[in-house]
Parts: sequence; structure tokens; C-alpha cells
Amino acid sequence: MARTKEFDPDAALQSALELFWRQGYEATSMADLVSHLGIGRASIYATFGNKHELYLKALDRYNENRDPGLLGELSQPGPALPAVRAVVRRFAAEASSGEHRADGCFVTNTAAELAARDPAAARRVEASWSHIETLLHSALVRAHAQGELSAGRDPRALARMLLVLMQGLRVVGKASDEPGRVRDAAEQALRLLD
Repeated sequence: MARTKEFDPDAALQSALELFWRQGYEATSMADLVSHLGIGRASIYATFGNKHELYLKALDRYNENRDPGLLGELSQPGPALPAVRAVVRRFAAEASSGEHRADGCFVTNTAAELAARDPAAARRVEASWSHIETLLHSALVRAHAQGELSAGRDPRALARMLLVLMQGLRVVGKASDEPGRVRDAAEQALRLLD
């Protein structure tokens, strides 16, 4: 007779996500995972695979659940630029004082720690960034069509600039105790939309 799992795999994955997010990949050992998840090493391997596979599953979970309202914010009817500005300001606020400020963004952390040498992690980072860029680009195309952006503005280039800014806000917000630095940078970048 097969044994049933004595733990909730979904809750364990969420717990692993939180540990990896806080500590990073390299700084998290299997012993840390065993202790934090409260389950045996063999159960971790049997359910999630090795540490790297568990990390990627945690990153997938983060990407699935992170910012589900972004599409709604950027695609609401009416003027598009106020929505773009609100999203950038929200990212700045979260980066400078949000609940996970000290942890940063799990995707951005992965980009800095692993993406240059881990193709699987790099693909997930790129997919996350492409998603955000596409949403911003669509909103800026709409703003351009509605006359909110001048004819000489390139919606794709502006979307990419905002994506890079938003990721940078997360890095600086994580490392800095000066919230004005992040807010001021966001406001200066938003002036490029005028």
C-alpha cells in the first residue's frame, strides 16, 4: 500500500519560495530547506526533485502569483498614461517601503544571482520581463493612438525603459534605506512620458 504524503506539497512549495526569496539560491542549503519546510530530505526529493528543481518550481509559483492585477491596471478603458504612471509609482512604493522591500523581487534577485549561468532560470526571468514589457507596450500603444503621447515617442522603447527602471527600483529599494531615492527616480522617468 502506498503511503500518503504527510505534508501539503502546495504549502511546502510556498514555504520554499519564501525561503529562497529571502536568502537566495546559493545561501539556501538542503538542510535549511528541511528545517524550514519541516519535512525530510527524501520527501523533498521525491516531491520536488533536487534543490535546483525546487527553486525553479518556486520561481514558477512566484511568477504565476505575482502582480495578477497588472493586466487589469494597464488595460482599463479610458486614458492609458495615468494607468502606466500609477503602475510605476506602485512599483516604486513597494520597492521603497513594501512588505517585501528587504527581500526585493524574487525574479530580479534570480536575474542578479543566477541568470548569467543558469539557462533555466534565465528563461523564467526573461519570460517575466517580457510579460511586463508587453503589458506596458500595449498600454503605451493605446496612449499613442489616443493622442496622449506625442507622435515622436516610441511605445516599445518607452516600455523597455520603464521595465528596466522598475527592475532597478527593486534593486535599489532592497539595498537602500532612503525611500526618496526610488521615488525621485520614478518621478523623473515618468516625465519622459509627458
